[in-house]
Amino acid sequence: MTWSPDSTPLATLDAPDRARLAALPAQTLSAGAVLFRPGDRVQGYAFVLSGCVDVCLTGASGREMLLYSVEPGQSCIQTTMGLLSDSDYSAEAQATCTTQLVLIPRAMFLDLMNRSAPFRALVFGAFAQRMQTMMTLLEKVAFTRVECRLADRLLLLAGGGSTVRATQSELATQVGTAREVVTRRLDAWARRGLVRTGRGTVEIHDKDALARIASGEM
Repeated sequence: MTWSPDSTPLATLDAPDRARLAALPAQTLSAGAVLFRPGDRVQGYAFVLSGCVDVCLTGASGREMLLYSVEPGQSCIQTTMGLLSDSDYSAEAQATCTTQLVLIPRAMFLDLMNRSAPFRALVFGAFAQRMQTMMTLLEKVAFTRVECRLADRLLLLAGGGSTVRATQSELATQVGTAREVVTRRLDAWARRGLVRTGRGTVEIHDKDALARIASGEM
């Protein structure tokens, strides 16, 4: 697949650097493909062109937690830190849908970081935004009740509709809790008529009530 840096945030780079990047092949990952696992060496800077990659951390108990999702124009903290500090990955990244990306090799990434002010600004700007997201996540997990996080996630995933297509295990990973906890909350809400659960789906019947739960009012 051919691609052009000119249609991405990389358009701010000098013409010679854009030409070098344009010569790199774009890769296509199918949904469920693993980009990296804990212990893998960081090979390069993954620049997402389309699609989405979820980065999750697995605890000693086997419970997973979604750290963040990488979409076009966003960065992966794990990758940036690994390249700058020469450390290995400690989390796992998986494509959630068909995803296209360009892998900027380690040597080229470090060369651009040394020479190109626009590239440094792009990398550190995206890194700062991701750090803010991580701080927000830490605050939610530490100080927000599980039912608030679950209600907020359901509303986010539903968007303008009323159907959430996710398993209870996936929801547990995304809100940082155990599947059994999500099951109990959804069952309780179903008894109150707020939602209806199905195989891999949650139908929201009362968005206003879930919004109040998400805000801590209920």
